[in-house]
Amino acid sequence: MKSNILERLQSGILIGDGAMGTLLHERGLLLDRSSEELLLTHPELIRKVHEDYLDAGAQVLETNSFGINRLKLARRGLENRVAEINLAAVQAALAAAKGREAWIAGSVGPLGVRLEEARAQDLPIAEIFQEQIAALTHAGVDFIFLETFTDVEEAKLALAAARQVSKLPVLCSLSFTEDGLTHGGVTAEQAFTDLKQAGADMLGANCSVGPRNLCSVFAHHAPRFKNLPYAAYPNAGRPQFVDGRYSYFTTPEYFADWGVELARLGVRLIGGCCGTKPEHIAALHDALKTADLSKSATVSVALEPAAKRKTKTPEEKHPPTVLEIIKKRTLIVTEFDSPKTLMLDTMLRAAKALKESGTDFITVADNSLAILRMNCVSASHLVERETGLRAIVHMACRDRNLIGTQSELMGMDALGLDHVLALTGDPSKVGDSPGATSVYDLNSISLLEGIRMMNAGRTFTGRDLKRPARFVSGCSFNPNVKNIEVQVKRLERKVAAGAQFVMTQPIFDAKLAKLTRDVTKEFGIPVLVGVMPLLNSRNTEFLHNEVPGIVIPDDVRARMRGKEGDAGIAEGLAVAKEMAAEILQHFKGIYLITPLVKFETTVALSGAIRSGKL
Repeated sequence: MKSNILERLQSGILIGDGAMGTLLHERGLLLDRSSEELLLTHPELIRKVHEDYLDAGAQVLETNSFGINRLKLARRGLENRVAEINLAAVQAALAAAKGREAWIAGSVGPLGVRLEEARAQDLPIAEIFQEQIAALTHAGVDFIFLETFTDVEEAKLALAAARQVSKLPVLCSLSFTEDGLTHGGVTAEQAFTDLKQAGADMLGANCSVGPRNLCSVFAHHAPRFKNLPYAAYPNAGRPQFVDGRYSYFTTPEYFADWGVELARLGVRLIGGCCGTKPEHIAALHDALKTADLSKSATVSVALEPAAKRKTKTPEEKHPPTVLEIIKKRTLIVTEFDSPKTLMLDTMLRAAKALKESGTDFITVADNSLAILRMNCVSASHLVERETGLRAIVHMACRDRNLIGTQSELMGMDALGLDHVLALTGDPSKVGDSPGATSVYDLNSISLLEGIRMMNAGRTFTGRDLKRPARFVSGCSFNPNVKNIEVQVKRLERKVAAGAQFVMTQPIFDAKLAKLTRDVTKEFGIPVLVGVMPLLNSRNTEFLHNEVPGIVIPDDVRARMRGKEGDAGIAEGLAVAKEMAAEILQHFKGIYLITPLVKFETTVALSGAIRSGKL
């Protein structure tokens, strides 16, 4: 009779299977259908893959159910078939294991969206996990395998959900970087300790890295727990993009050698993740059968844990930040867009004039409204170098993926650009490049979280940067809405993510200044309320009717109606001064937005504020 998985692991080592998806892709079975569709229509093909791994020496089969939760299935219109498809996944594994002593692990992956976004969307997180785990339990798995979690908090939620609907043992397996950190920057030591305290029966690491780096996690970062088995499912090295698809080229022999090292480190369940084929499992089986596991581990592949390293920040003097200036006097920040051409002369003239008028910082938008302009980081650096006026760089998540965003921030730190306004960004389809696509690996909240990690000396995925960055990060807030409570709740999340100051859309209604003060004062961070001089009647109507986030009251529109040329500029400046005077009764900082390239208007407004002649 097959023993309980925990009892078996206490007495020896078990070999897990490899990556189901690798063989399904290699055999061309997923060219025109998803794995869940394959389970419903041709479960015998899934069973055959399981059998191939069993023939290679696997003793634990992982069900092909990693992404079969309600949220992920909804993308294919299958959200009402969670129980049915998970049942099919378990039955395929059970059919393959019939007549053999093999354990079945019910695979459960993360939600498929960031935990922060799931909460923002008010998704029933516990119910989503419970539904899948209950289906796997009732179908007959031996234990629940929570795998490839990058967020410890999400793994704990999945574990808690499992405890509500199942009495089966639970393996919690996380994905780590080469530094032994989760992709959220949590150390393996802390992550495993948290999961143990949350009640995990087994702990593990899988995916992201190959066997050598996964050995470093267990050799240098994982704590030792009595009677708590570890599992390791490394990738077959790093993938290469060949002939239109990603392939893995780590040899079975190499994979097996490091599998033996994992066993020597005390890992009790060893299998494979991405790229591992039956050949890798067969080599691992043979190597473990003949290995002398009494030898001490020979692994020496990791640096000292990142959490224990001491970093030295260079002893440098830095100019005062917006946070320091606003404590002493009125802070003036003025926006001026980078050019749509290769000519920077107008921007440099504007920056010089703004500095002379009393502006403290220029703020440079990042292709706002998805309209192509000179890179805002380069433009900001040139402005600082040529005029001495410091810059707040806008960073939109639309145009850069996770790698590019971090690379840009690292470059900014090297250039001394230390103020960032984190924005999600207008979608590409609204701009002037119709063929462009939007990336959105991040949004403003996850960008703020990442910047905070850089300020702690780590990349967004936890890798050590050797020293902390020095960013002062801000966020946006739009008071020009009917339901301002929605904006306040989002602002609360931004502040929790690390926002240190706020910049608002321009307002044209004096009552909004006091309202903005009332709804933001609890956050205790500087708020710079936007003021934008109007140019003429046409400009006023365009802003009101066509620019998202801007609302101009009827009385202001009436004042501007019919006014063009110098008369329009004069009236627009008068309105702006009135708004600035009202704002400065409630706030110590102000955000001036230059209309088009008419910097003379914001120069005049900046000078009036600085001289106290509003």
